[in-house]
Amino acid sequence: MVDHASHHSAAEAPLDVAQVRRDFPILAETVHGQPLVYLDTAASAQKPRAVIEAMQAVYERGYANVHRAVHCLGALATDAYEAARDDVARFINAESADQIVFTRNATEAINLVASSYGRAALAPGDEIVLSEMEHHANIVPWQMLRHERGIVLRIAPIDDDGALRLDAFADLLGERTRLVAITHCSNVLGAVTPIRHVIGLAHAAGARVLVDGSQAIVHRRVDVQDLEADFYVFTGHKLYGPTGIGVLYGKREALEAMPPYQGGGEMIERVSFDATIFKAPPHRFEAGTPPFVQAVGLAAAIRYLTSLGLDRIAAHERDLLAYATEKLVNIEGVRVFGTTPEKSPILSFAVGDVHPFDLATLLDRRGIAVRAGHHCAEPLMARLGITGVVRASFGVYNTRAEADALAAGVRAAMDALA
Repeated sequence: MVDHASHHSAAEAPLDVAQVRRDFPILAETVHGQPLVYLDTAASAQKPRAVIEAMQAVYERGYANVHRAVHCLGALATDAYEAARDDVARFINAESADQIVFTRNATEAINLVASSYGRAALAPGDEIVLSEMEHHANIVPWQMLRHERGIVLRIAPIDDDGALRLDAFADLLGERTRLVAITHCSNVLGAVTPIRHVIGLAHAAGARVLVDGSQAIVHRRVDVQDLEADFYVFTGHKLYGPTGIGVLYGKREALEAMPPYQGGGEMIERVSFDATIFKAPPHRFEAGTPPFVQAVGLAAAIRYLTSLGLDRIAAHERDLLAYATEKLVNIEGVRVFGTTPEKSPILSFAVGDVHPFDLATLLDRRGIAVRAGHHCAEPLMARLGITGVVRASFGVYNTRAEADALAAGVRAAMDALA
């Protein structure tokens, strides 16, 4: 892999997308005899060679279980795992690596907070505020908690363009509000929540805030101290890292007040048949053998993105979004969802009464990978009055030529289905 850090000393230099594409082996593949056009990064990003090689190196030269062995390989694996925690902490500007809990994914991180914080801190009648944009992963855990604890869920509405209605959100905050659990960026609309403002309003009402950053952290800098988020969660595989690894960041006092989520090895100081003494966070929340190889892969992804330059990536993706949006809206019959000015490179659309699966299938025949359906956001679909959309999501490796291919594919599909 090319050392990108040596190639962008000038911060304003544009991203060398051709070189970036060479870092992702899968982009050289063909699908149905066509060059792969991968526009499904919001579902899961492709992996750069740096991630693949970092994980391979662990398996080939440094693999043993962590935190348990006194032998050399165990120490190497433990050092690599905890170094990954340090990398994640620096990436989101956490005060300490002890505030980084590794989970399987963002879904597990949210479930951890719902089960641990929710059971310990919430009483019947307490309220949690969500938004209409939430992924099922940030709805269902709170519904399960509602069933168990008798809490109340309140739903903040959005405008027709996908923007959160801050006035309506503020009106939902009251003396029984204990938590706001909200996305930083819609996985369907790409709409970015004004999260600092949301957190400020919630804190003024005495509520904690959990931010689902799964889609946002891929496209923008996240500084958890600047945001003053109480909890911030994201998943590794959308951030060009491997599957099986997610992150829960928590303020120190919040994590220390939370009981364990699961029981088992690694999260204890001492066990007898009478009682167990638990470790301090983050290990209190990491029962069993953790995903330490995946953590190394995530750290490699973070270093890779950082070497490219987060601001340059963001500028490249803004250009792609604007270009692709213009291409699609100029096709008669195409309706784009999510038109708020502040959005990430996620482009959801419908074509007349064409079923999203039919359109996605025809695009696939041209080598274009998009996602179709409700995108685990059925309440949002209901708000929009639809059952599904086609979603094209762009990443660091995409090009304007691929946006052209998408537009051409949509036109061809419309002709075929006419």
